[in-house]
Amino acid sequence: MTAWQKASRSAGLPRALYLPAALGFALLLLPVLGLLVRADWPQVPAAITSPEALSALGLSLQTATTATLLCVIVGVPLALLIARSSQRTAGILRTLTTLPLVMPPLVGGMALLYLLGRNGLIGEYLDLFFGLRIPFTTTAVVIAQSFVAMPFLVISVEGSLRTAGTRFDSVAATLGASRWRILRTITLPLILPGLISGIVLCFARALGEFGATALFAGNAAGVTRTMPLAIYTAFNGAGVGEATAVALSLLLIVVAIAMLLLMRSWRTEEHS
Repeated sequence: MTAWQKASRSAGLPRALYLPAALGFALLLLPVLGLLVRADWPQVPAAITSPEALSALGLSLQTATTATLLCVIVGVPLALLIARSSQRTAGILRTLTTLPLVMPPLVGGMALLYLLGRNGLIGEYLDLFFGLRIPFTTTAVVIAQSFVAMPFLVISVEGSLRTAGTRFDSVAATLGASRWRILRTITLPLILPGLISGIVLCFARALGEFGATALFAGNAAGVTRTMPLAIYTAFNGAGVGEATAVALSLLLIVVAIAMLLLMRSWRTEEHS
């Protein structure tokens, strides 16, 4: 064995780390394996195509897509603002933006209810002057999903903006380019991989949202019952059956894996 090979082996991880690493991997993988074993595979196609399952699936895809579009419209400008602010201001804005990540989802749902509910801070006036009631509607589902999912998009885009820096923007500005042209032709193309990653993570989080949606939007079939709520309802003895709940769970896992593979493929193409 050469000196270089000996040095390479010495620079590796301590062997004592392999066991806890394996336990951590098992903790993440074994629950999914348990679900795969529990599934009644011959019944999965029929369970997924049942009217209740299709209703929950369609509503989930519709609301998650709408929530993701909303997050892009307001989240990308927010990420730009944070990335281009002073260090102190950016730190404050970043902390407030990431608050939904550490806030329990049910607390988020309660906060939305006290803001937009019939007696809420804003909801009271929406009801009084416009007759508009948001809670327990499909709109409430979109708002709840956007609330919990937007931080994923903002963090991803802001990180890409800080990595890209401002040197190209500054050069374009000295050449007479307008701010909108710089944003459209330089900034956004530079952060496109981070933007795509943020959109994928945002959609995945919106698709799997449960807590805030349950409290703020309720669990009405065909109106607010998304796939996570349909799964929860099944294990409480109502709505779809347990076989359908397991099938929907598998479907959510497949969608999550597909999005992760899509994101990985995109990053590989960008670095090739």
